[in-house]
Amino acid sequence: MMEYKKWEKGGLREDGKPGFDTPTGKFELWSTTLEDYGYKPLPKYTEPIEGPQAAPDVANEYPLVFNSGARPHTDFRSQHHGIKGLVKDNPEPTVEMNAEDAKQRDIKSGDLVEVRTPRGAVPFRARVSVDIAKGAVECNMGGGTPVGPKAWQEWNVNELTDINNYDEISGFPVYKSLLCDIVKVEEGTKATARTVNREVTACGPQLLMPKTKNKKPARRIYLDNNATTQVAEAVRESMLPYLDGTHGNPSSIHGAGRNAREAVEKARRQVAKLINARPRRIIFTGGGSEADNLALKGVAFAQRDKGNHIITTGIEHPAILGASKFLEKLGYKVTYLDVDEDGWLDPDKLRNAITDKTILVSIMMANNEVGTILLTKELCAIAHEKGVLFHTDGVQAAGKIKVDVQNLDVDLLSLSGHKLHAPKGIGALYVKKGVEMEPLIHGGKQESGLRAGTENVPAIVGFGKAAEVAMHKLKDADKLANLRDKLEDGIKKLIPGARLNGHRENRLPNTLNMTLPDLRGESLVVALDQHGISLSSGSACKAGSPLPTHVLLAMGRTEEEAHCAIRLSLSHATTEKDIDDTIEAMGKVLEEMETTVRFLPCK
Repeated sequence: MMEYKKWEKGGLREDGKPGFDTPTGKFELWSTTLEDYGYKPLPKYTEPIEGPQAAPDVANEYPLVFNSGARPHTDFRSQHHGIKGLVKDNPEPTVEMNAEDAKQRDIKSGDLVEVRTPRGAVPFRARVSVDIAKGAVECNMGGGTPVGPKAWQEWNVNELTDINNYDEISGFPVYKSLLCDIVKVEEGTKATARTVNREVTACGPQLLMPKTKNKKPARRIYLDNNATTQVAEAVRESMLPYLDGTHGNPSSIHGAGRNAREAVEKARRQVAKLINARPRRIIFTGGGSEADNLALKGVAFAQRDKGNHIITTGIEHPAILGASKFLEKLGYKVTYLDVDEDGWLDPDKLRNAITDKTILVSIMMANNEVGTILLTKELCAIAHEKGVLFHTDGVQAAGKIKVDVQNLDVDLLSLSGHKLHAPKGIGALYVKKGVEMEPLIHGGKQESGLRAGTENVPAIVGFGKAAEVAMHKLKDADKLANLRDKLEDGIKKLIPGARLNGHRENRLPNTLNMTLPDLRGESLVVALDQHGISLSSGSACKAGSPLPTHVLLAMGRTEEEAHCAIRLSLSHATTEKDIDDTIEAMGKVLEEMETTVRFLPCK
């Protein structure tokens, strides 16, 4: 811990050579801020003035390493000292020290001690812990305040630091890695011991995970296939040649280029066959979100002289909703149709919403969160009756149910590779012949002039192969639905009050979304993950947001019901044993949660 200049001794590199573990062997942290202020942009190392190596004589008298402000146990700063509720949690400044160091000094949690440095001594209340390294201590910052309890006013940690030992750039005094020692002053009481050992946590329901050995689950059961799927082995093998020797640009006229072009066109035929389209009508994109954006913005920009009204629903993928909000900023009008409690859209709502300014209707084929399958053919016919173009987001439907653009008569349909065992970063947009669109990406004439840029040949080839495999898997939809229903039955036996989210009959065969009363979905996801089960919750936390998903709210669920929802999405690789093991693991987790979930009062 106390070894200095490891880079000179080879302590930072696997090969044992001096230097840092970087390509150059140097410390490569270039600071543009330092550069802007006229300093050298690469930080320089300055040997500490005070430390076991720099001052061994001092270290004999003060053998511990002093730190302050790095490990606060409560949200208690100088400006909070006059707040009665916060004082209760931390009435006195504490010093955290390792249990072995404490034992050597006959110090226990709650004892009154002095932290001593060459500059002076300051009282603290001891907190003994195994969670801090031996030889190091952590002192509460924030003492010396004019408000709050007497201890916080008088026990000032800054008296232990050296005002003349400061960073030459910021001018801030050094308050870490100084030398100190701790001496017991007075035996603590049961009350002081309880206070320093109290852990203050956030308010609300908290899942306290049981202490388990940190070992990997024997196997992982993946039930989050609506989020993404594993790349199929056949898909991976089909891509490998185009990641190696067959690396030509499809726009080149030499042999390598022609080989790449042929591979792209073969994939185009494979994807087109999956949805019963003409290959020329398939435009490859960078994913489903790009396909959705191209559909909405491409039509909106091209049809601006005909109208400015777009219709969609409140349960669409964020790509559709985000594009719609963007178009609203440009002056377009967007109507968001309401769905019922099953995520089902009454076709009459669409019929009544169309105006003479409507240029596009965009309604998904199947919802990604609850699996409800909408009446795409009927909705499309309503739009066409009024001369309006119809787009459907088929990302979750393709590969799970039959998708036939000729039968549906849609004008545009979005697809995504990674939802049917192709790699991420590849998608497609079906564009019916005669539909006028503006490209979003300008440049070359790739993809019929609608998507400039050199094609991602390996991903396109993988997408084509995945589409071919998906065609053969469609016949197993009933088997998949049976496994889904078995999973639902098992959950209902464990949680009798569990409620299905989504349409009972018109639903994707792989998708199960349920609200589990009084169980936080995110907590269940985390707990099951420790048992090797992957699923998702009814919160948007996957996107860094604590808010409940917009889909369940649009279906009339309360925020609490949405937060208590989980989604399990199967694949054709899911087995009956996977379902049995998932139900068993969920039973164990529920048993654990009964003894580990507690409700804490808000502060």
